[in-house]
Amino acid sequence: MPVYELLIDGASCGSCVKKIETAIQQVEGVEKAEMNFAQRTVSVSTTSNSDALILAVEKAGYNATLSQAENEEQALSEKEAADWVYYKKLMQDMILALSLGVPLMLYGLITGEMSVNSSQEQIVWFVVGVLTLLVMVFSGRHFYVGAWQSFKNHSANMDTLIALGTGTAWLYSMVVVFAPEAIPEMARHVYFEATAMIIGLINLGLAMELKARGRTSDAIKRLIGLQPKTARVVRDGQEIDIDIDQVVLNDIVRVRPGEKISVDGIVTEGHTAIDESMLTGEPMPVEKTEGANVAAGTINKTGSILFKATRVGKNTSLAHIIRMVKQAQNSKPPIGRLADVISAYFVPVIMIIAVVSAMVWLNFGPHPAIAYALVTATTVLIIACPCALGLATPMSVMVGIGKSAEAGVLIRNGEALQTASQITAMVLDKTGTITLGAPKLTDILVTDIMAAKGFTEATILQLAATLESGSEHPLAMAIMETANEKGIEAGTAHSFKAIAGHGVQAEVDGKTLLFGNEKLMRSNKIDLDDFVEQAQQLAAEAKTPMYLSIDNQLAAIIAVADPIKDDSIAAIKRLQDNGMRVIMLTGDNRATAKAVADKVGITEFFAEVLPEEKSAKVQELQAQGEIVGMTGDGINDAPALAIANVGFAIGTGTDVAIESSDITLMRGSLHGLADAIAISKATLRNIKQNLFGAFIYNAAGVPIAAGVLFPVFGLLLNPVIAGAAMAFSSVTVVTNANRLRFFKAEEH
Repeated sequence: MPVYELLIDGASCGSCVKKIETAIQQVEGVEKAEMNFAQRTVSVSTTSNSDALILAVEKAGYNATLSQAENEEQALSEKEAADWVYYKKLMQDMILALSLGVPLMLYGLITGEMSVNSSQEQIVWFVVGVLTLLVMVFSGRHFYVGAWQSFKNHSANMDTLIALGTGTAWLYSMVVVFAPEAIPEMARHVYFEATAMIIGLINLGLAMELKARGRTSDAIKRLIGLQPKTARVVRDGQEIDIDIDQVVLNDIVRVRPGEKISVDGIVTEGHTAIDESMLTGEPMPVEKTEGANVAAGTINKTGSILFKATRVGKNTSLAHIIRMVKQAQNSKPPIGRLADVISAYFVPVIMIIAVVSAMVWLNFGPHPAIAYALVTATTVLIIACPCALGLATPMSVMVGIGKSAEAGVLIRNGEALQTASQITAMVLDKTGTITLGAPKLTDILVTDIMAAKGFTEATILQLAATLESGSEHPLAMAIMETANEKGIEAGTAHSFKAIAGHGVQAEVDGKTLLFGNEKLMRSNKIDLDDFVEQAQQLAAEAKTPMYLSIDNQLAAIIAVADPIKDDSIAAIKRLQDNGMRVIMLTGDNRATAKAVADKVGITEFFAEVLPEEKSAKVQELQAQGEIVGMTGDGINDAPALAIANVGFAIGTGTDVAIESSDITLMRGSLHGLADAIAISKATLRNIKQNLFGAFIYNAAGVPIAAGVLFPVFGLLLNPVIAGAAMAFSSVTVVTNANRLRFFKAEEH
């Protein structure tokens, strides 16, 4: 389904997000619309055309344009260019407004005289009123246009509050200028400085917020920066440098030491070590020889290699990762949707509070009641603008997901980001997750009966290799690797049958062979004699014993060991130290599972679990009230990954792994898992700080603005102070979100 990105103009607060998303979702053919308020963009999955989407946004009272970028780099440049133009405009508006507002405020502070009591003062203040009107037209125009658009659509937003507050102050002041005799002498105060200062300060706040928001794209910029601009390809026997866009599938590309890999490919010649840290977070360079995969954006450290391009342009792993990070940054965790809903009701409630406040002052306030009513109503409207509320979640999500990407952790959406912070039980697959997933054949024990018939370790290995020649299971590959090393060629198997969770069966040279676990032997009534004890001894050494029978008679035990990853023990301890219940699931036999569990410090494990039973185990844990994370390879464990609260795919970041999980760990270390949860918790904590700050600010600011402190302390909040506080509350939220950029997971 096509995905469009719209650039939105005129969205000023969290309540706008709900209106824009709702308007777009009502267009026929729209499957999903997610607005990133921090970036002022909307990502839309739809079968409709872009014109219908833009029309829907315009009917909602906002402006929209379709992003023309062909790739993420162009999209970022397009957004940065638009932001720079908007930033310069805001700064110009701020300078113009404060050029009038600051002198007026200083005059009021020094002389204390800002009232109209003579015809001469009327003329002076009339000129000031006209100048203030010019400020409103040129520096504050976007507020009033936004308020009018919202009014036409029977809604209200931040612009509504600013327009009402500053407009009311100006109108009241002009009434004082034209008809001072109609106003009580004590109330003949003008508030032109408040209007100019509020417009200037809010524009300054928006400019500072925009500047700070730009830093949240650092992760995307760094990922885009990994992509080289040119590639050296071999064509017609000549090496030529061409633009990266001109590289096509199956091109042979040369990479020298110190250069970046330009596109995804397979090494065809040479040997080197490649630094993949910017994609996987893994600091150690990875050895690459003929047949190894290389990924765009990684750095060739030592030797010169040739590789064949397998994925180019938008199809490379790097391009996929950039798209995924950007989409995730646009998504909302559940806590963010709550803020959008509250914002939608917040503005109308504040308008009611402002009116009620004015009525109370008019009826019960001291002389001049009308002046007090105006000041309190204006101050309530200005201080309550929910900009900070709308920014609280998206800013933290953008930085947190970007930070995760830098650590080699790809989070698909905001919901996974939030849920990962709440996980209470982590289920780990054994092979390839806790262990290396690259087993080695360690033992071949031939039964005495078969030895007497002339079967040797070599003939048993050949039969096992014949049975496993078509399998990609890690245990099968260990057998094939040993056979290849010893120069043993696999034969031909007939009537091959794979028995899920048990093993395989086939006909080889007229003999019926069974190869698998104890369950397979028992179900076929194969007499294991005393070999069970030997198998158990092997399993106690963390080896996986497999039985081979020939014509219903046990022939041999073949043992394979899968080494535990160097850092699995430390990473599992990190999870446990954070209060997490860690459980291991494996299809391996119980003795081997226990040996591995004991080594890594896991007390809870389930062995001999069939693939279809893994999801049932996850459901059992969920029924116990656990928030379950499932970590596997993203393919064999797909059902369990899907049913878990959060699925983690651990591996190399291939397309299959990325698509089958909520969170993908690009490197093979379980430290990536602990890092993902740590970053998730830090991000959610940051969101809560932002939301708490925004709510407390409004909850405390509105009553003070309404004048609750006046009867006791004689304090009344100045509208200018309210404007400054409102403007800088957004900057505070953005700054707090940017603190996440300096977050470091536990050293390991």
